[in-house]
Amino acid sequence: MTAFKYVVYQEDKYYVSQCLNVDVASFGKTIDEAVKNLADAVELYLKEDLPDNRLLFHAVGNALIGEIAVNA
Repeated sequence: MTAFKYVVYQEDKYYVSQCLNVDVASFGKTIDEAVKNLADAVELYLKEDLPDNRLLFHAVGNALIGEIAVNA
């Protein structure tokens, strides 16, 4: 079993969950639903018949969520 880090944010009426270790995201009507859906999506993603799906995983150390403003 491998632990994955994720972030959840609200987008309109849904919660979006995004995995930081692999390029997979999901959503749900609640935070719990979004996280469960993400776990299912990551599991399916890693079960794909790829030559070496371990290469898809990248380790993530401590994570910080922040917000910045830029002139754009």
